[in-house]
Amino acid sequence: MKHIEKNLKDIIEKINIAKEKAGRNDEVLLVGVTKTFPVAVIEDSISLNILDVGENKAQEFKEKYDIIKNRVNWHFIGHLQKNKVKYVVGKVKLIHSVDSFELAKEISNKAQKLDLIQDILLEVNISGEESKFGLNKEAVVPLLKEISLLPGIKVKGLMTMAPNSRDHEYVRSIFRKLRELRDEIVILDIANISMEYLSMGMSQDYELAILEGANVIRVGSSLYGNR
Repeated sequence: MKHIEKNLKDIIEKINIAKEKAGRNDEVLLVGVTKTFPVAVIEDSISLNILDVGENKAQEFKEKYDIIKNRVNWHFIGHLQKNKVKYVVGKVKLIHSVDSFELAKEISNKAQKLDLIQDILLEVNISGEESKFGLNKEAVVPLLKEISLLPGIKVKGLMTMAPNSRDHEYVRSIFRKLRELRDEIVILDIANISMEYLSMGMSQDYELAILEGANVIRVGSSLYGNR
């Protein structure tokens, strides 16, 4: 656990430096990404007060949830298939990766059966990389208007993944485009849609994301070590 404690200290310091550079004093939520790590790592997270934990695969999430239950705020951050929605809805604080009306409808149906509201983010493929999931930028507003009519579901913001590039200016430009899209959506004032969260930035680029307005970062290897 010592290495996680040290890494956490380093990450918090870097978050604060990036916030200061950006002239920000709001909160940045650190989500510890525990995919492929054992439950013991989540136990270590809890003892270090890392209480927001992200998982990428529904089956792995289900197995860990059965042990940890609601001792953390769970985030589902990976690609979610419609037939796996039942494992996730009502158990996670936030689904970061909704990228179609069909998936949103499935989440809505499950949430209604459980008589709850499931918070979600729309995943946007701002960089346009074919290897990535997510919506094209132009598809976001029309989908928001459709989802806004669904019961049992609430859009709370946007998520993206930047390309794995050493060109910091390019990476920042991707994050900037998501923030600008968020700002455009806020002006539209669509009913049942809030833009509370900008989930962007991972181990290799979270500092750049914070400079461009991220208030949720998803950090795995920089926190827990190599998988």
